[in-house]
Amino acid sequence: MENGSNKTGTKEAENILKKIETAALDGFTIFDHDNNKTVNKTEVGAVVRSLSLCPTEGELHDLVTEMEDDHGEGEFIRYEKYLPVVTKCIMERRYMPFPEARILKAFEALDQEKKGFLTKEELSNILMTEGEPFSQDEMETMVNSFLDPETGKIDYKRDAHLLVCDGGPLL
Repeated sequence: MENGSNKTGTKEAENILKKIETAALDGFTIFDHDNNKTVNKTEVGAVVRSLSLCPTEGELHDLVTEMEDDHGEGEFIRYEKYLPVVTKCIMERRYMPFPEARILKAFEALDQEKKGFLTKEELSNILMTEGEPFSQDEMETMVNSFLDPETGKIDYKRDAHLLVCDGGPLL
C-alpha cells in the first residue's frame, strides 16, 4: 500500500509542477515580445504578478537580481533563469496576495476618524510617505482608480475587493 500512495504523491507533485510551469510560461510569453524566451527586466513585475504573486518593489528587485545572468548585465531576463525562481516562490508560498478582509482592515487603520472613507488628499499623502512610497504616477493611478467623482471620496469598504488578486494562488 505504501508504494501505491508514494506513486500517487509523486503524480500529484508532477501535476503541480506542470501546472506551475504552464502558468509561468503563459505569463512570460505575453511579455516575450521578440519570441526569444526573454523579457525586459522592467516587465518582470507584471509577469510575476500575473501568477498572483504580490512582491513589494524591493522584493521584486531581489527576484530580478536572482534571475539575472551571472554578471547581472543586460536588460533582459531569460526564461530558464526565471522559471526556477518563480517556481520556488510559488512552492514556498511567498508573496501571496492578501485576502479582502485584511485589505479592509488596513484601510480602516488608515481611516483614523472612522468615517468609512478616505479623502483624495489623505490617500495621496499615505501613498507618498508611508511604507514603500509610490511614485507620483503610481499614486495618481491608484487614487484616480478609486476616487468617486461625485463625492470626491475613496469608499474603501465598497472598493477593497478590487485590490484582491483574481487568479488566486496556484497551490
